[in-house]
Amino acid sequence: MESSILTDVFLPASLFVIMLGMGLSLVVDDFRRIFKYPKATLIGLANQILLLPLIGFGICHLFNLPNELAIGMMLLAACPGGVTSNLISHVSRGDTALSVSLTAVSSLITLVTIPLYVGFAFSYFSNSGQVVDVDEVGMLLQVLVIVIIPIAIGMFIRSRREAFALRMDRPVRIFSTVLFLVILVSIIITERETIAKYFPQIGGATVTLNILTLLVGYYSAKFFKLEQKQAITIAIESGIQNGTLAIVIASTVLANFTLSIPAGIYGLIMFISGGYFMYTFGRKKELQS
Repeated sequence: MESSILTDVFLPASLFVIMLGMGLSLVVDDFRRIFKYPKATLIGLANQILLLPLIGFGICHLFNLPNELAIGMMLLAACPGGVTSNLISHVSRGDTALSVSLTAVSSLITLVTIPLYVGFAFSYFSNSGQVVDVDEVGMLLQVLVIVIIPIAIGMFIRSRREAFALRMDRPVRIFSTVLFLVILVSIIITERETIAKYFPQIGGATVTLNILTLLVGYYSAKFFKLEQKQAITIAIESGIQNGTLAIVIASTVLANFTLSIPAGIYGLIMFISGGYFMYTFGRKKELQS
């Protein structure tokens, strides 16, 4: 998917506002609990860093993808969870602090693992042995500006005006869901020609990757007896990847538009599955309360 004002300006600005609202629901103790009980963090990172690339590699063979699309699939699987996963986890009433922490930590780890996984993919699928460099500064700035800073502002507001922050919780969740749907529809309209052209080739593989990683994330958390909120978050962090980062690496670092196709198609699919999580789990909690 090519860059546009939607992906370069509107989407990041929208996510900034959403992350600010998310910060209103967080306190410092939420993050302290993660370090006090690290099991959920380790399981989430294992899913993202180890299992996801292995699943992606298996899907490349299962669907017998063309070499360039297979490399693009491995690039996508190597990327960390994106900021969108924080939004989906928050609205789905998962463990928001865990989601933010997993996004930040996995973004740091994948500075090393993306070149390794994608270099392997080039060597295996095309025998080119191409060296892959990652824009470490740009990647860290993306997480800092779109995730960390607005959440910190929201947390600061809550520390000073707790009653206001609690009163805004429901309106912010509704606003986030509506904005999420607007972004999804806008992307589909903008990229309809690309979707129609490549979906027959890569659609089945990306749908399988998305569904399988969501299921693996959720049931691995349940297997290790984590709470429902943590299971929801680990499922989302496992199945909602930073497709934007994959597109940027493919189109700038690797200078190959075809490699960005799996991430572009996957981005639309994860919006749909993410919307399902937001409706199903967010609504269930609303009905129970």
